[in-house]
Amino acid sequence: MKQIFRLNSLLRTLAASSILMASLTGAGGAHAASGDKIVMKLGHTLAANNHYQLAALEFAKSVSQKSNGQIQVQVFPQSQLGGEVQMTQALRTGTQDMMISGQAAMVNTIKQWEIFDVPYLFSSVDDANQVLQGPVGKKFLDMMLPYNMVGLAWISVGERNLFTAKKTVGSLADMKDLKVRVMQSPGYIAGYKALGANPTPLAYNQVFLALSQGLVDGADTSPEQFVQDKFADVAKHYYVTRVNYLPVVIAISKSTWNKLTPALQNAVQEAAQVAAQLDLKEYRKQYDDSLLQMKKQGVQVVEVDTKPWAAATAAARNEILTKIPNGQAMFQEITATRRVVK
Repeated sequence: MKQIFRLNSLLRTLAASSILMASLTGAGGAHAASGDKIVMKLGHTLAANNHYQLAALEFAKSVSQKSNGQIQVQVFPQSQLGGEVQMTQALRTGTQDMMISGQAAMVNTIKQWEIFDVPYLFSSVDDANQVLQGPVGKKFLDMMLPYNMVGLAWISVGERNLFTAKKTVGSLADMKDLKVRVMQSPGYIAGYKALGANPTPLAYNQVFLALSQGLVDGADTSPEQFVQDKFADVAKHYYVTRVNYLPVVIAISKSTWNKLTPALQNAVQEAAQVAAQLDLKEYRKQYDDSLLQMKKQGVQVVEVDTKPWAAATAAARNEILTKIPNGQAMFQEITATRRVVK
């Protein structure tokens, strides 16, 4: 028995030494040896039937194929690895491999990304996606590198529309003092203030309860999230206001990235592009299907004339841009690109 105990103790010591050596060599940027099995954890915050999950699963399948089975990606939806801010920090420190995250969660880390909080920066899902899938989008992905993250691809933006529990919005005047839950981002707060509302920052997991208890009058979210998170149970008015478009990134920790051989890095990059292209189509399908589903659930879906809304937020746009490094120049570049791609 004592011999078995000593053997087990020796094995544990050797295993610990191996882990330590691996971490030390990994910190120095050593490549994974050819043929070694690599397991990566990828987290996101949305439901298992959301387009985030479908993109994650497509990425996992594609990277396995392109790496000849050498890379296995484990997917963790619904904040199992933490919220987006928490996962961002985990990627930066190298304690998590990958994530799919909305841009707003990284504004405190990458100040330039706050430009996407500008109200009415884009006019449609297709408009936003065309810009982000081109050279301008690549420039913003590259901004992740100084923060120990590698931006692999943008998947589809999410269109952020207003919805309310009881109060109705027949015109912009009805926004006055409306308590609207917004993301915890300065740009979203400034935009809804400019519309006359009383923006109330809350964590997403608190929104349903806040609506059901009347603590807020409404919130903003994308159509598929409205349906998947069962907001129809507490909100019966959905307004297609198109105030904001939320870019969504597939990213990998630079620590994990540096441990991959160039061939495996290429496999990961290509797989991210495959997942992104699938997601662009899937989001549009979920968007259209969700609007139809809302109507079946008794939700009033209203297409809003956004011209007066965009005009009302012009001052907020300028306010946000002055606080962003090179904000005006980046805004002009995005605007010029939009004119080209239309």
